[in-house]
Amino acid sequence: MSATSVSIPAAPSAGSAAARGTGRRVLPGFHLSLGFTIFYLALIVLLPLSAVFLKTFTLTWQGFIDAVTSPRVVASYQLTFGASLIAAFLNVIFGGIVAWVLVRYRFPGKRIIDALVDLPFALPTAVAGIALTTLYSQNGWLGKLLAPLGIKVAFTPLGVLVAMTFIGLPFVVRTVQPVLEEAERELEEAAASLGADRWQTFYRVVFPTILPALLTGFALAFARATGEYGSVVFIAGNMPMVSEITPLFIITKLEQYDYAGATAIATVMLVVSFVLLLTINLLQAWTRKRGRAERN
Repeated sequence: MSATSVSIPAAPSAGSAAARGTGRRVLPGFHLSLGFTIFYLALIVLLPLSAVFLKTFTLTWQGFIDAVTSPRVVASYQLTFGASLIAAFLNVIFGGIVAWVLVRYRFPGKRIIDALVDLPFALPTAVAGIALTTLYSQNGWLGKLLAPLGIKVAFTPLGVLVAMTFIGLPFVVRTVQPVLEEAERELEEAAASLGADRWQTFYRVVFPTILPALLTGFALAFARATGEYGSVVFIAGNMPMVSEITPLFIITKLEQYDYAGATAIATVMLVVSFVLLLTINLLQAWTRKRGRAERN
C-alpha cells in the first residue's frame, strides 16, 4: 500500500508578513486626508503665489528687469536680506543661550522670563515698532545713552536690525528648548567620565544634538524677518537708499497702482527666500543624516 503524500501549506514567513504589513496603515482615511491637505495647501498657499507670478508675467522681460533692478530696489534688497541674515544669526547665538539657561538652570523669576520670550508673538507688530522707536530714539531711555557714543539706532539700518532681531528671537528659543529638554544627560556624563572637559562635551555631544534645531530656528527667524513690516516700518525711518525695506517698497508700488511692479519685486523676494530656505533645509537634513550615521 503506497503512502499517501499530504501537502501541508507552508506557514507565512515573518518577512512576507512584514512586507504585507508595510502596505497597511493603522489609521484609515489616508487618501481623504491627503486630498484635503493638497486642496488646503493649494487654496491657501499655491493659489496666492500663482497670482503673484501671473501678474508679473504681464510685464515684458525688459520691464521686469527695469522694475527689479533699479538702484532704489536693489538698496532695499541689500538692507532686507542682509539685515534678516544678520538678525537670524544673532538670534541663533543668543536664542540658543536663552534656551540653554531656561532648560539647564533654576533661578528666581524663571517662569516670568520664559513667558517674556513669547512676547514678540503676542505683541502686535505696530505696537512693537512704536515701542522700539520710543526706546531707541535720541530722547528715549536707551537712545539717549547711546547718543553720546555716536550710536544712532532709530531711523537707521541698525534700527531695522534691532527690530528684526526682536521679532525673530522666540522662533529660535522655542525650537531649541524642547530638544535640550529631551537630550540625554547620560551622554554628557559619559563624556565627562571619559575625561572630556566642558567645552569638549558641549562641542562633541550637545552641539550635534541641537544643530538641526538651531538651523530650523535660523530658517524661521530669517523667514519672519524677511517679510516683517509692522515692527520695522516705524523704526526704519523709510529713507530711500538708506533705511527703506523691500516690503515697504512693495506697499509704495501698490499705493501707486503699479501692481505689476509690486508683484515683480515680490517675485524676486519669493525666489531668493525660497532658495535660501531650501539650502538651509538641505543642510539640516544632511546634519540629521550625519548624526544618525555617527550614532549607528
